[in-house]
Amino acid sequence: MTILWILLAALAVFIAVLLLRAAAFQPAKKPAVAQTVCHVDEAAAAQRFARLIQFRTVSYMDESLEDAAEFTKLQDYLTTAYPNVTAACPREIIGRRGMLYHWQGKSPDKPSVLMAHYDVVPVEESQWQEPPFSGLIKDGELWGRGTLDTKGTMHGILEAAELLIAQGFQPENDVYFAFGGDEEIFGGDAPAMVAELQKRGIQPAFVLDEGGAIVENVFPGVSKPAAVIGIAEKGAICVDVIAKGKGGHASAPPVKQAMGRLGRALNRLEQKPMPFTLTKPALEMFDVMGRESTFLYKLIFANLWCFAPVLNLICKLSGGELNALVRTTCALTKAQGSQAYNVLPTQATAGVNLRLICGDTIETAMGRMEKIIDDDSISLAFVSGENASRISQTGDEAWNRLEEAISASYPGVIVSPYLMLAGSDSRHYSKFCDHVFRFSGMPLSKEQRGLIHNANERIPVALIKGTVTFFTAVLERC
Repeated sequence: MTILWILLAALAVFIAVLLLRAAAFQPAKKPAVAQTVCHVDEAAAAQRFARLIQFRTVSYMDESLEDAAEFTKLQDYLTTAYPNVTAACPREIIGRRGMLYHWQGKSPDKPSVLMAHYDVVPVEESQWQEPPFSGLIKDGELWGRGTLDTKGTMHGILEAAELLIAQGFQPENDVYFAFGGDEEIFGGDAPAMVAELQKRGIQPAFVLDEGGAIVENVFPGVSKPAAVIGIAEKGAICVDVIAKGKGGHASAPPVKQAMGRLGRALNRLEQKPMPFTLTKPALEMFDVMGRESTFLYKLIFANLWCFAPVLNLICKLSGGELNALVRTTCALTKAQGSQAYNVLPTQATAGVNLRLICGDTIETAMGRMEKIIDDDSISLAFVSGENASRISQTGDEAWNRLEEAISASYPGVIVSPYLMLAGSDSRHYSKFCDHVFRFSGMPLSKEQRGLIHNANERIPVALIKGTVTFFTAVLERC
């Protein structure tokens, strides 16, 4: 009986600890930030944005498919559309078509780099409700490829700089605008600009690129809008899963066929996710967002030392973005066997896309794939890709000024680190800069985020002023 009472007392203490930790798990108090006031001529800014969309700056792996003149036309247009930037910020073409602007500040000691890319992915015009390069403004929305990814970011940066220069503003430190023309094809513009900065001995103290946005309802138990800032991005690799088999006529198939072996291997990859991993970006996001969530979720996130298995299960069952934050993911994307219905393939191949969590590597991920498949008749072939980026620092001067700029532009939003699931050109800077952040400077709904690389890409014109205001606030703090 005494042992039972001891166990019950221990259980009561354990539960009390969990509840007390959850009750104390409250949002951190932040100092008040003065709101940035930005006088934007929204109609004129929208027209300049629309003109940027009209340039068909589509990048292709096969350069012969590109219209190089469209890229040159856009470059020329910027010189007339933004005369103050053109006068105050000398521009160089680096790489094939990277544009590197230099805005001289009062000091060169802590330079900042603001990034975007102006190439876009191809379109299937028949799937669009409006022409993808028309720059049409209809029912309060600007239509066209690149409105979200990422001519909108480039437009916001240039509009903000144009306004500030007109007011006689000079940044405290040098600022560079680095606009790539081949990001969508993993091209060489960003590496070339990075190499040029390093050659000149320029060490960025702050880098800002596309990535996070102000989002809603993406974290369990949190209804307030949150500005999520990518402090790292996952790696991405392509792997072929290859199964061998006996070929011949389909009228007499063998007991074990190449396609069947391949199917079993893919099913095992789907049924056995990669290990649950809590990285710095995820832990910091859970800490910030968990404090804003309902008590049930506070109980989990305030006590991850106890409830990590529960979180793992929640992520597995939910899939999607939440699951991708805590593990290397494996997407089954391609398959190929025989070219004819009545011919047995001697080889069946599936293409798999892995997004590597920070700390995982190409070698470790492929090693786990082999263990999961557990079939000597299956082989893996690495096709392309690279590891995850370095993780940027948070909680210091560079992070704080970005957080302040967001709060000055969008009062009341939660500001949180997160792990960017896709890739960007900023990964090239993370190799030699400790403060590389990924945030696009605008609120985007789930539906709008779903239009990126999709048909009918468009953006509400009402978002233009907020985006320009945000980049104004960033530049005022550079």
